Amino acid sequence: MASSSDLDRVRFSLELTGLASHFGQRLYTSQMVRHGKPAPDLFLHAAGQMASEPSRTLVIEDSVSGVTAAKAAGMKVWGFVGGAHYRLRDGSALLRDAGADRIFAAMTDFWTEG
Repeated sequence: MASSSDLDRVRFSLELTGLASHFGQRLYTSQMVRHGKPAPDLFLHAAGQMASEPSRTLVIEDSVSGVTAAKAAGMKVWGFVGGAHYRLRDGSALLRDAGADRIFAAMTDFWTEG
């Protein structure tokens, strides 16, 4: 999990949603790098900590700055537009224009060809 939020908020959100056990200590925030999104630093840091090659890393992002950061890191990025912040605007176009390789609106779409 690589987030622009601070570490306490990320931990709280994962606990609240029951997802914390899926991530363990693999939580990375902009507090851990010099430059946050849209710079690639956060994604490169997370990949490095997990010994993952950036070109073999998939990022799921819901923001233009996050898509921009992932692409700058040399990663594949799928844009998620199912959040409430895209109800009144065309998130698909925004994320695609930022460089998203694929767009999806529901987690059930994650496993289908897009």
